[in-house]
Amino acid sequence: MSKRHYIIPIFVPHKGCPHDCIFCNQKRITGQVNDLTVKDARNIIEKHLSTIKGKQANIEIAFFGGSFTGIPLDEQNRLLDLANEYVLQGQVDYIRLSTRPDYISAEIVDNLKRHNVKIVELGIQSMDKDVLSAANRGHSSEDVVKAIKLLKQKDFIVGAQLMVGLPLDNEEKALETAKKIAELKPHIARIYPVLVIKDTYLETMYLNGSYEPLTIEQAVKISKKMLLCLEKSGIKVIRIGLQPTEDLQIGQNVVAGPYHPSMRQLVETDIFKDMIVYSLNKIHEDNIREIIILANPKDLSSVIGQHKSNYRFIKEKYRNAKIYFKDDRTVALGSIIINIVNNDEKSIKMSKNTFCEEGILEGIINQT
Repeated sequence: MSKRHYIIPIFVPHKGCPHDCIFCNQKRITGQVNDLTVKDARNIIEKHLSTIKGKQANIEIAFFGGSFTGIPLDEQNRLLDLANEYVLQGQVDYIRLSTRPDYISAEIVDNLKRHNVKIVELGIQSMDKDVLSAANRGHSSEDVVKAIKLLKQKDFIVGAQLMVGLPLDNEEKALETAKKIAELKPHIARIYPVLVIKDTYLETMYLNGSYEPLTIEQAVKISKKMLLCLEKSGIKVIRIGLQPTEDLQIGQNVVAGPYHPSMRQLVETDIFKDMIVYSLNKIHEDNIREIIILANPKDLSSVIGQHKSNYRFIKEKYRNAKIYFKDDRTVALGSIIINIVNNDEKSIKMSKNTFCEEGILEGIINQT
């Protein structure tokens, strides 16, 4: 039996941040207003461990928010000492943290290594200098290159956090960012379509008409292309869109922007639709009687689409055919099998990897 993965999240909002990025209000995003103490952190860890006790689990302590390695070193070390205490006792498997690319150096990396930190995620956002400047990030693309190379040299698992839809950003720049990150080959990535959060400078820009956020449809389209580009290079995209919370929704702390609680599923649905359409277009036959689309049970809802969007799209395209979506545990994740019934039967297999390898990826990325 495989072990379940548990994350013990510890939020350190705005700790270590030398800049107020125009999109950022970590206290709004995380719902945490007060500063974090070591006692607070221990209570969080103990509370989570009490619910996991006795389970087969991989457990990580994750420091989210802010720029962890920008915190004064003694404060960093107090939190890292605490987390490492649980690692050394065998109660926790590893430690993860988030920080800025320009707050990575040989000395910082060595300190993280001494405390058994395993995963370092970098708030990269963009590799375009104008976008970074407009967002008041305060770091450069060169800082990103140096940080990823240094962390990989020291055998950290490296994460890249990217944003879509910042001021001066566009689809071309976002895809160029994805391509540059793909070349650097971090191990994991996150894609965050930009939301306008209350009490940020971006909210001021939105209200005075100088910033227009992406629509959900635009965010899905760009995120889909970035996802395919990153995955083609072997980079695992572990999240698309911010984690839904009670406060994080339109009308509460989110003023505007492409917020959706299931952004990842919307993106995956669009990819599966492309895969289905591409596969069916290879069959040059009229009067198809049945189309049976098989998918792994874990993929099936995305293959069908939210509110059966993919089913309705295929049904409209093949009005005289009976359309079936079925789960099949023998189908690999990220793959589909399409069985077509006419005078005879034909079967087409398609995976994300094949989809990319056949050159379709470039066609999708270059779509306008």
